Amino acid sequence: MTKTIPVEQAIGMVLPHDITEIRTGEFKGRAFRKGYIIKAEDIERLKSLGKENIYVLELGEDDIHENEAAELMAKALAGPGTSISGEPVEGKLNIVAAHDGLLKIEVEALYQFNLLGEVMCATLHSNTPVKKGDQLAGTRLIPLVSKRGIVNDAVNIAEKAGGIISVKQLKQARAGLIITGNEVFHGRIKDAFEPVLRKKLAQHGSEVVAVRFAPDNIETIAAEIKTCLDAGANLIITSGGMSVDPDDVTRQGIALAGTENIVYGSPVLPGAMFLVGYIGEIPVLGLPACGMFHKITIFDLILPRVLCGEKISRQDIAQLGHGGLCRQCKTCVYPICGFGK
Repeated sequence: MTKTIPVEQAIGMVLPHDITEIRTGEFKGRAFRKGYIIKAEDIERLKSLGKENIYVLELGEDDIHENEAAELMAKALAGPGTSISGEPVEGKLNIVAAHDGLLKIEVEALYQFNLLGEVMCATLHSNTPVKKGDQLAGTRLIPLVSKRGIVNDAVNIAEKAGGIISVKQLKQARAGLIITGNEVFHGRIKDAFEPVLRKKLAQHGSEVVAVRFAPDNIETIAAEIKTCLDAGANLIITSGGMSVDPDDVTRQGIALAGTENIVYGSPVLPGAMFLVGYIGEIPVLGLPACGMFHKITIFDLILPRVLCGEKISRQDIAQLGHGGLCRQCKTCVYPICGFGK
């Protein structure tokens, strides 16, 4: 399949693969492109790159080159909302976001793909918010040449999954905010929730259509939720009143408003007392007080998924425990961290 010859004897030969140059702390990239015809003046540079010998390829019918393999695999891996970046470089192709949204990875299919051994695909974590043009994954054949059957198996796994990598677009929600608590309702303290929630919703292209304030009263909270619905809200967010104190009755108000499939409590810190439920198809999110004090909470993990149209279940919440502990870094770099992953 391959043989080697000393680099000094390779003048006039065509390179069968890219040759990489690495300069520590400065550069890593392609020094010679596949298909390049070697010249006499290239010999010393090739040696400086560690190339004492050059491959000569003799591909059989069942063999496949790394570049063709990368193209086939990337096409199969790239699902809706993604695109492939250019041509293979050093045998690798990248898959990037075609638009802003939420990254989705078919994790089991990715595992089966990588289990084949001579192929690989590395991705960001599923449910990572991404921007148009962000790199989502990279794929390549690990050896220079492999058997075509292995690549075909990889392609079949990815195609069966409908594309292992996809980006869901976020819907623009019309949110109704219900700020609860006697201390805010009676003007004893200034509300800190509304500006935080407005900013986070705006970051995802959503708007606030109604803001209502309610004391710690079950009936009033339920009534204000209905007021927001009447104002055209298709997402309800309540703040405060989610702990175990006797005055914290927001949960009961949410239930009285007709909310069903309520999931209360999560294995996420900050956000253990979070609530999610539904009035018909309209999501209701109950935020505990941590949403005022911490920059990133469970709300930031769940909101993009809700805006994608996902219906959040107890199973979805339970899965957040692995990676659900925020490190409270002094300089927050979310989502470029392990929180929620």
